[in-house]
Amino acid sequence: MSTPTNAQLSSTFYDNTCPNALNTIRTSIRQAVSRERRMAASLIRLHFHDCFVQGCDASILLSEAATSTSERTAAPNAGSARGYEVIDAAKVEVEKICPEVVSCADILAVAARDASFAVGGPSWTVKLGRKDSTTASRDLANSDLPFFGSNVNELIANFARKGLSARDMVALSGAHTIGQAQCFTFSDRINSNGSDIDAGFASTRTRGCRNANLAPLDLVTPNSFDNNYFKNLIQKKGLLESDQTLFSGGPTDSIVSQYSSNPATFKSDFAAAMIKMGDIIDPVTSQNGVIRRICSALN
Repeated sequence: MSTPTNAQLSSTFYDNTCPNALNTIRTSIRQAVSRERRMAASLIRLHFHDCFVQGCDASILLSEAATSTSERTAAPNAGSARGYEVIDAAKVEVEKICPEVVSCADILAVAARDASFAVGGPSWTVKLGRKDSTTASRDLANSDLPFFGSNVNELIANFARKGLSARDMVALSGAHTIGQAQCFTFSDRINSNGSDIDAGFASTRTRGCRNANLAPLDLVTPNSFDNNYFKNLIQKKGLLESDQTLFSGGPTDSIVSQYSSNPATFKSDFAAAMIKMGDIIDPVTSQNGVIRRICSALN
């Protein structure tokens, strides 16, 4: 099991071997997000989906051409995980100044931080020194990544298996303040006529899905990193079942309430949880990992 471990990770890891690495990555990510603000959400999600499978090892970036067990085609990623080409582009720029020094796993971790900051979210100090995996696991991606229909107790257990607390889980769920979801992920919820969904909100989303396949996870400010996601939950306007369950009379209601009224606390906790998630390292990859020259390939 991959759980948080400080496998010689350090924020100064590249200070001597590639001092301009972080600036180079930041420039590349800023350009990508300026072209498409939704990309910020996609990059944060890509890092999250990487860390929950074999630890933060860039295994999610390996293409089907690189490995027959690519995580890209796992159910939680197929047709929804995106931003691979943005990480590849950042890697190309880093390789120009420091060939085969900076791992793809570290680039993805830094990209998530820079993406958050680019859309008004928090920044944090990223610990560095991860290795890239030479393997991927579609099976683990299917079993270990959270499901959009999960209830709060399932989510708490899922995150606990990765060494993350219920508070970490709620804070990280707040990444849904940006980004979009495909209609099939919430169609059951909006058509349920349930007591846990605002009727007007359900109607709006139903109409929206007649014309498009995507809907913003935060209807209010879909492109800004803020605490409206939590305000939405209190109003029964969470888009996914796994969103609304965080405020449904269960153990995380008080955390949602706190974040809805205190955006600074949410942003601080989100940054802390991202650092903690970034510490999830698989000991095998830590020992046997490599520095991939091309993030989507095994070379």
